[in-house]
Amino acid sequence: MKKKILFLCVSVFVLSALAGVLAGCDGLRELVLPQEDFDLRDEVVRIHIRANSNSEEDQSVKLKVRDAVTEYLTEELKDCRDKSDALERLSRDGADLDKIAETVLYENGFDYKARVVLTNEVFPERNYEGYTFPEGRYDALLILLGEGVGDNWWCVAFPPLCFVPSGDGENVVYKSWVKEKLEEIFAR
Repeated sequence: MKKKILFLCVSVFVLSALAGVLAGCDGLRELVLPQEDFDLRDEVVRIHIRANSNSEEDQSVKLKVRDAVTEYLTEELKDCRDKSDALERLSRDGADLDKIAETVLYENGFDYKARVVLTNEVFPERNYEGYTFPEGRYDALLILLGEGVGDNWWCVAFPPLCFVPSGDGENVVYKSWVKEKLEEIFAR
């Protein structure tokens, strides 16, 4: 009889402790699950490089501009820790980005110009390296090559999420903290 009472007391204690832990988990879950007012569009700055046309030559030079621009932005945005800081730097560096793009165009025999615009516009939903960017308005750095009516290449300027093929065909990311930042953003 004493064993049954002891067993019952221990069981009640364990169940009470388990109930307390589970109640604590509900509170923890509220901190981890997305907040209703969270919007990914408020956290990122996109970059789009729009080719002059869809000709093979225009699409090819677009990728060369991409390489030069992402190399520059990697260094320029490396210390940015929030979107407003990134937007400020992108706004300040527009002339440099324009010069980089036009240099690539000139060195590859193109006589049309590049135009850099920092804007806010509507983009369709896109999936990128396992992350879904919902349709809607985003702050974006646009680099328009020539007429800018060809297919575009895009990534996320902040946090830097530009994957560019390396010589062996593998994708590389320029920043090691990007994955952590994106996981933090998508975990909200």
